[in-house]
Amino acid sequence: MGIPLAQAARIGTYLVKQHLSGRKRYPLVLMLEPLFRCNLACAGCGKIDYPGEILNQRLSVEDCMQAIDECGAPVVSIAGGEPLLHREMPEIVRGYLARKKYVILCTNALLLTKKIDDYKPHPGFTWSIHLDGNQAMHDKSVCQGGVYDKAVEAIKLAKSKGFHVSINCTLFNDADPAQVADFLDDMKALGLDGMTISPGYAYERAPDQQHFLNRTKTKELFRGILSRGNGGKKWAFSQSVLFLNFLAGNEAYSCTPWGNPTRTVFGWQKPCYLLGEGYAKTFKELMDDTEWDKYGVGNYEKCADCMVHSGFEASAVKDMVKNPLKALAVSMRGVRTDGPMAEDISLANQRPADFVFSGHVERKLAEIRARPRPKKTRPEESVPAE
Repeated sequence: MGIPLAQAARIGTYLVKQHLSGRKRYPLVLMLEPLFRCNLACAGCGKIDYPGEILNQRLSVEDCMQAIDECGAPVVSIAGGEPLLHREMPEIVRGYLARKKYVILCTNALLLTKKIDDYKPHPGFTWSIHLDGNQAMHDKSVCQGGVYDKAVEAIKLAKSKGFHVSINCTLFNDADPAQVADFLDDMKALGLDGMTISPGYAYERAPDQQHFLNRTKTKELFRGILSRGNGGKKWAFSQSVLFLNFLAGNEAYSCTPWGNPTRTVFGWQKPCYLLGEGYAKTFKELMDDTEWDKYGVGNYEKCADCMVHSGFEASAVKDMVKNPLKALAVSMRGVRTDGPMAEDISLANQRPADFVFSGHVERKLAEIRARPRPKKTRPEESVPAE
């Protein structure tokens, strides 16, 4: 796996401690979205479809430090939007590293060449470059030509400067297993430190709703990919082997939404990174007041097709802690890519979708408009006009 031994050991110690203490719900990764503004407009993204007043909001350094201090997760994944548009991002990263957290800074890499000298290599810091497949696949996914080439150039630059570099890859229903396997080979040849791969999820506000995978297609796709890589052993993935086993249809996990709690400009997002159906002011409120049993596959219509890492990686990790020999066996032999699949969770009793997104937006706009107007400052970066 593409996870450094020291990092795996520290996170493993944290997990065992939570397990032995009998703690039912605990965070594994803080998903931080300090802004929604981006310099791309990807058709499958549900994070940038906000009015300009909300896109202009930022979490402060203090907000970001408070978020990790509240939840105590060992890992922070900083996404967005495009985090490199945030003027205080270097200070935020330094603050997390000073707290001995592992920091994954996700970026589309368009600004990385310009910004890279604001950061220093560190054992706990990783650049995670967004690449949704080969040149044709990725440029189509981000709706702009030339982005793949810029991302590859940025990977090479970051590696030359001594940074840990990984990629995060989201796949849609037009992905071809052979092409994806070839893409992973190309990424391996670049000397990446790890790769994260996940099926796309149908954000309710995403412009393109036609290319998200359902659960059956997800399992078939990942069996097709992993079979071309010795059950996945050929590539260094920055995720648990049991999550890959789940993607290939060999496990039927329920999701663990509290494993990757999300802090955004709205607050702590209920119930998870992908669904914003309410927001809590504190992490404790998120954990104590969210009606967790109302969500997840089999419980809620919106969750029916989800197999995304942010919901199920923590489920796989919990299984690994409870069943280390099973995880070791899968790791040694590779993920099984043929034969019967595990019986999936029934959707017979799921409740219908409740569309509440616009209410959150209106409340946030009212809050913003009620604030005293700040003095004008120079814009952080040039981005497309709203």
